[in-house]
Order: sequence, then C-alpha cells, then structure tokens
Amino acid sequence: MSFPDASTAEAPAAPAPVLRPTLSFLLAHPAHFIALGGGAGLSRLAPGTAGTLWAWVAFLVLNPFLSAAGWGLLIAAATLVGWWACTVTARHMGVADSGHIVWDEVVAFWLVLWLVMPTGFWGQLVAFALFRLFDAVKVGPMAWADQTFKGFGPRGGFGILLDDFAAAFCTLLVIALWRY
Repeated sequence: MSFPDASTAEAPAAPAPVLRPTLSFLLAHPAHFIALGGGAGLSRLAPGTAGTLWAWVAFLVLNPFLSAAGWGLLIAAATLVGWWACTVTARHMGVADSGHIVWDEVVAFWLVLWLVMPTGFWGQLVAFALFRLFDAVKVGPMAWADQTFKGFGPRGGFGILLDDFAAAFCTLLVIALWRY
C-alpha cells in the first residue's frame, strides 16, 4: 500500500465566495443575522440603502424608549457586537467587505440620527441622503478607511465599520456647517 507524498498532495479547494447571501445563510449563524441587518442585507437592489432605511425605522421605533445615554450605550454595544459579526460574516462569505453586510450602515446611521436629533422628517431625510452619498462615493476619509483596513479577521471587520463611521463623520460635519 502506498501513501501519497505530502508535498504532492493537493490542498482542498477553498469554498466559493458567497456573492449573494440567502435566507439560509442569514439564519445559519447569529453573526450573519446581525451583519446582514436582520435581512436588510439580502436586498438585491442597494443593500446598503436598505440597511440604512432599516436603521432609520429602528431608530424611530426605539427613540421614545431610550435616553441620550441609552443611545450612546446601544451604539457602543452595537459597534462591538457588529465588529465581531462583520468579521465572522465576511470570513464565512469569503468576501472582505460585501455590500450585503449592512450592520455598519445601521450603527453609523444611528450615530448620525442620535446626534442630529431633535429634527423633523426633512432634517432626517437630508441626513439620510448625505450619509448614503458619503458612504457610496468613498472619497477622502471613507476611501482611506476602506483601503487601509481591507481584509479578513478583526482588522477587516473593523474596516467594514470604519468607512461608515467616516461617512457619518462627514455627514455630521456638513450638517454642522449647514446649521452654522
């Protein structure tokens, strides 16, 4: 009986990347459910926009029940949990920063809304439009964060969140200058 030489044995093929997650992928792991925004990231059209809309609705539902400090704690906890969830989901998808991972939009837009409130519908809509613009265009700080922290593991998971926090910062800066 002969055994293959270890130096000539073929390595198992890496699984194909998950380019379009399914409902079964969403439900296969708690990190997937979180990172895909409870299903908002399954949208075939503009999942980042779907995730941001989900964040807006969730903010409006939760806002009457949370104080300013409560929002701060929720956003901090959601960032830490999201870092883990985005890291795990990116690795399982085999895609460093899939557009279907939307938890980054959720947490960053919660931050924007928390800091611009109280404002009416039109102010929230302007915040939404600016945030989506900065998140989609990826110039300046968003491009730096997106390129610098690309990859898998904790650094990549942090990068998934960081470019959206940069978009939130730019959104808040424009709103602050507009109000000034």
